[in-house]
Amino acid sequence: MSQPELLPCVVRETGPSPAAAIVWLHGLGADGHDFEPIVPELVDPAWPALRFVFPHAPVRPVTINMGMPMRAWYDIKAMSLDQRADDAGLTASVAQVEALLADQVRRGIAPGRLFLAGFSQGGVVALQAGLRHGAPLAGIIGLSCYLPMAQALADARAPANSATPVLLMHGEQDPVVPLALGEHARATLAGWGQPVQWHTYRMQHSVCMEQILDLRRWLGARLAAIA
Repeated sequence: MSQPELLPCVVRETGPSPAAAIVWLHGLGADGHDFEPIVPELVDPAWPALRFVFPHAPVRPVTINMGMPMRAWYDIKAMSLDQRADDAGLTASVAQVEALLADQVRRGIAPGRLFLAGFSQGGVVALQAGLRHGAPLAGIIGLSCYLPMAQALADARAPANSATPVLLMHGEQDPVVPLALGEHARATLAGWGQPVQWHTYRMQHSVCMEQILDLRRWLGARLAAIA
């Protein structure tokens, strides 16, 4: 099976010769520029140089938005957990993320220095792609996300990432992805023996400074562990 064409990306490097890379997936209807402003707020100047890769999801019709075309990692047919992600779209997006990770390896970043992060829909894909990936990653980050196709993922989990640290962060007043769905993801991963760190915040479907600071601490610890 041929590898999909690389998605267009926004790329930001914090210094020359990056020692690690973070592939960061945006949410529904956004694009790769959405989390670009987080880089200066998140990065500690003491860290080694990092490469941030913010891909643009393909444009596709989204059923719950009256079929309007927008950037989306998969279609959402309804808000219930079993209808929130179409299998074919999610599988295709996982393959596109695999291609992005392989591209970073070709560019000199070892798999053990790759992080996969995502917000909302992007977080769903980050979990699905990261836990299926055949080489150990440095870490997986899911912001305000959930875990559809849990049994399929349980069957497809790669031993290489069964001990990879996962960071899940969620808003306590999230009206788009209710907190219970984030808690379901955390409990499911923990039940599989996956190392999971879980944080909640007094916010809705968004990102806050307290969260960014917690993410900075987590990333700093992971970068120190792979130094």
